[in-house]
Amino acid sequence: MPFTTLLILWGVITAALVVLLIYRSTLSMHQEDQLFLGESESHMEKEQALVLSRLERLQWPLRLLGGASGVLILLIFGLWVWEGFART
Repeated sequence: MPFTTLLILWGVITAALVVLLIYRSTLSMHQEDQLFLGESESHMEKEQALVLSRLERLQWPLRLLGGASGVLILLIFGLWVWEGFART
């Protein structure tokens, strides 16, 4: 029972991680590496600042979900090996 629960939890966390990674890639497609010099392009500069702030806010949840997914898969693998040795 705990093995199945851990697998479901890992699946949910990994799915959330994949969704955030897709969101980050769509945001980074809108990111441009250029300098805005004129007043007519000031709205583009504000849009880029907004994109950068969203990308920066995603770093912490991505690291947290990635770490949790990695730890859970290692825990699941360890339990699987432990149960295999316990049965023999």
